[in-house]
Amino acid sequence: MKYSFAALAVLLGCTLMPAQMPTPGSGPLTRHYREGETLTYHMTGVNDAWHYTAEATGTVKKTANGVYIEEFRWTGMTSNGQPYTLTPEMAQFVEPLSLDPNWAPSMPDLSKVDSKMVGPITDLMTFYLDLWIMNKIGILQHAGDHFYVPNPQTSSWADGTRVLVGKDHIDFDLNLQSIDQAKQTATVVVHHVPPANPNLQFPAEWMQAPVANTPNNWVEVTKTKEGKYEAAAGKETFDVTITVSTADGRVLSASMDNPVVTSGRECEDAALTKCGAAKPQTIHRHIEVALEH
Repeated sequence: MKYSFAALAVLLGCTLMPAQMPTPGSGPLTRHYREGETLTYHMTGVNDAWHYTAEATGTVKKTANGVYIEEFRWTGMTSNGQPYTLTPEMAQFVEPLSLDPNWAPSMPDLSKVDSKMVGPITDLMTFYLDLWIMNKIGILQHAGDHFYVPNPQTSSWADGTRVLVGKDHIDFDLNLQSIDQAKQTATVVVHHVPPANPNLQFPAEWMQAPVANTPNNWVEVTKTKEGKYEAAAGKETFDVTITVSTADGRVLSASMDNPVVTSGRECEDAALTKCGAAKPQTIHRHIEVALEH
């Protein structure tokens, strides 16, 4: 099973010029928070042959410095149609997310979470952070507005135990696709695309050869139960579509299509020099979330 995490790379607010910012709270995507509000999202996911569902409930809180956040707790999961019991550590895990432009995103500690929950946790964060960028820059006001954000950072989903290296480098192509005044909704589309020159360090030289029609922008090394190493590099893209309430800025629903075209090898050593033949693979993930009423 592969996981991908590109969203944290949006910690680039400092690269956005203040002159680009309109009056706060003036846009159709602006989130109007109410302290104590609760939101529950139902997620469905397909990760190659693995099908799953997950539930997350968030409560709106106001921090000491006046920033609104939503503290999410993951409360249930099914795996390939069967109920799945989350590890006890998940009861203590809280995932803070926010659409407040004054929020400073940070990566949650994934080292102690249930391994099956890494994907849902980071995917929900992807949806929120994509919309957070659009609120942060604040210049997408009308249907058809578009903004391209070069990303200066790589993102990591390595947990240090099973996933030893897990990184990608992705730019953001932001689009306010449509606004439905009657339904009070807006549809945004975010294309996550490879930069012209991805800023990735590859553990082995053979991983640098382009797998697709762009330089590789994705790399992963995992340790198997048998003590071997599975290593791969390739091209990753995301297409994210989010339906937003223009009344209060809540995420009503969202979907993500995430193909990764890779070439990988099984290796006997951590240096990835004693490896078998290269094997091409396309990893495909499709994720959907919907706000429960």
